[in-house]
Amino acid sequence: MTTTDIPAPTARPPRPAPTAERRPKREREGAAWVFLSPWVLGASVLTLLPMAVSLYLSFTDYDLFSPPHWVGLRNYTQMFTEDPRYWRSVVTTLTYVVIAVPLQLALALLVALALKTMKRGKGFYRSAFYAPSLLGASMSIALVWRAVFNDGGTVDHLLGTGGWVNKPGWALLAVALLTVWQFGAPMVIFLAGLQQIPAELYEAAAVDGAGRWRQFRSVTVPMLSPVLFFNLVLQTIQAFQVFTPAFAVSGGKGGPADSTLVYTLYLYDRGFVASHMGYASAMAWVLLLVIGAVTAVLFRTSRSWVFYASEGER
Repeated sequence: MTTTDIPAPTARPPRPAPTAERRPKREREGAAWVFLSPWVLGASVLTLLPMAVSLYLSFTDYDLFSPPHWVGLRNYTQMFTEDPRYWRSVVTTLTYVVIAVPLQLALALLVALALKTMKRGKGFYRSAFYAPSLLGASMSIALVWRAVFNDGGTVDHLLGTGGWVNKPGWALLAVALLTVWQFGAPMVIFLAGLQQIPAELYEAAAVDGAGRWRQFRSVTVPMLSPVLFFNLVLQTIQAFQVFTPAFAVSGGKGGPADSTLVYTLYLYDRGFVASHMGYASAMAWVLLLVIGAVTAVLFRTSRSWVFYASEGER
């Protein structure tokens, strides 16, 4: 009788651990929400909830001490039709934006162009020019700035023009120059953009007989236009929200003769000095809508002057 050998059963190979692709979609989404939860919680509690409360308060009469009283659109109608100081703050803010933003971007681009051509000490000068952006927003620097432009200050001794902060025609310019002095952040962004422009473009332009000015207009500006657009949007938004320099230079009053009464300073006055928090909330929402509209206009008009190399067209 013959027997046949029966092979012994072999153990099954262990199953591979599930990879990220094999994990259930619900499990992957759950892990993502766990990592996002601190940001979601912070945005909800510190941003979205206060915005919702502010929107509600903008339709109420609220003085911080008694319960809010619903008044509908009265704060908005009073703002637009019955408050001349509100419109002065609007004009002052627009004037400030028109002065400060172009001067700051022009100085930042000029310094970035100079740093690009430097061979030695670029890191030191880049840090030195960036330092005012870190310090300029503080109240202490704003108070020093006020002393510089006050009667008997540095500017008075050098130019003999008297204290700018006490002259209605010059006080806002002193505030704007403090913003211009903080050109370090856009300067660093401009410098990074300039370093990304291929040198072959300048060499080709030089071969065609283009001088420095022609190279700047035909090569630098088009290739740098996305960075210029980014800085323009960022600095415009920040300029509409200026507060600390105007508060320090004017002592919180917006003087002299309301010449430094920027929008946020008047908002602070209505909300925390006069205790009209409902009115201040309405002003804040109007400012938000105006900034959104200005930003939308900048994005809309950028199609005609911002050049993206990947698209190959303006």
